[in-house]
Amino acid sequence: MAAVRILHLHSSFHISDQKTRMVRLMNHFGDQAEHTVLSAVGDAFGAADAIDRRVKVNFPKDTAPSLAGVPSMGRYRRLAGYMKKFHLVLSYNWGAMDGVMAHTLFTRSMHLPPLIHHEDGFNHDEIERLKWHRNWFRSIALQRTNALVVPSKALEHIARSVWHQPLDKICRFPNGIDTGHFNRRPQRGAFPGFQKRNGEIVVGTIAGLWPVKNLPRLVRAVAAAGPNIRLAIVGEGPDRDAILAEATRLGIADRVMMPGFLRDPARYIGLFDIFALSSDSEQYPMSLLEAMTSALPIVSTDVGDIRNIVSRDNRPYIVPRNDEDALVGAITALATDPALRATLGAANRVVASSQYDEETMFARYRQLYGSAMKRADFARQS
Repeated sequence: MAAVRILHLHSSFHISDQKTRMVRLMNHFGDQAEHTVLSAVGDAFGAADAIDRRVKVNFPKDTAPSLAGVPSMGRYRRLAGYMKKFHLVLSYNWGAMDGVMAHTLFTRSMHLPPLIHHEDGFNHDEIERLKWHRNWFRSIALQRTNALVVPSKALEHIARSVWHQPLDKICRFPNGIDTGHFNRRPQRGAFPGFQKRNGEIVVGTIAGLWPVKNLPRLVRAVAAAGPNIRLAIVGEGPDRDAILAEATRLGIADRVMMPGFLRDPARYIGLFDIFALSSDSEQYPMSLLEAMTSALPIVSTDVGDIRNIVSRDNRPYIVPRNDEDALVGAITALATDPALRATLGAANRVVASSQYDEETMFARYRQLYGSAMKRADFARQS
């Protein structure tokens, strides 16, 4: 079949769950699709490193209309005109909403290709309350999209009740991972500087170091849970200094390991005894699925769909977001009970392997994208 041309509209292309999923899809489509990626933040292309070299992808940067700027009809017309040479437009989150509005305004007069929008969650500025002007803008901009894809029940509810999207337009596609890839032992040297002495427990997390992840909260919980607990934080981001400062303030800097971003979590996630998330906002985190597939028990704040993702036995250790004492208690309970850790880990692996395999995710996206383009050959390829 001839390759389809897909335009991707992003606020940025730095590493995140959404970009990880998108890159996995790009690699899965292989030579059946050619991709062009626009980013509103011109120097944020860290996720590109994970794209297979055999995938045809273009980052036009300054040679394409900008996704950033003051809304205007002229700017929207230029964005819409750029879309005409593609078979499908895929937009992601609030930062791409100007592109969605441009498509809605001009899709009929310019005969634009179909557009499918994806929403994966919110930044720190919308934790307590969604911004009314963004809700209003979304409700208008999304009117002529072919579909709205969300990973979680929480976002599905927002799409229906706040953005007023019809049920038949909303597609709830849970994230998926290569579950078989995580059924292996950690590799020596995969986690630079890793330390664990006899009798110690390692609480680990994989996350971008952003305010919304609230990793200083996890530092405080580990410090309070006991002197035999180490904390491993894998990821990069602007909150690195704040996290280290909190560890220093609490006197546990020597127990906190922060190697930065590490490729392929399957190589090192098995070094953790407990996987933890302390976020103020999540929806359907990939790292959680990776930890579950690796047979780890989970401690997390109760945000997004996390409580419904983990096994039923693990749910008592999903605690209220602002209850740090409960977070400490959950970590302590698991740290002191190896049999409980093993039981919860095994239950999580069963759930992840049966419900969150990426082949199911691939099939859902292929069907949706192929149907939008009226390309049955693309929809049924595997």
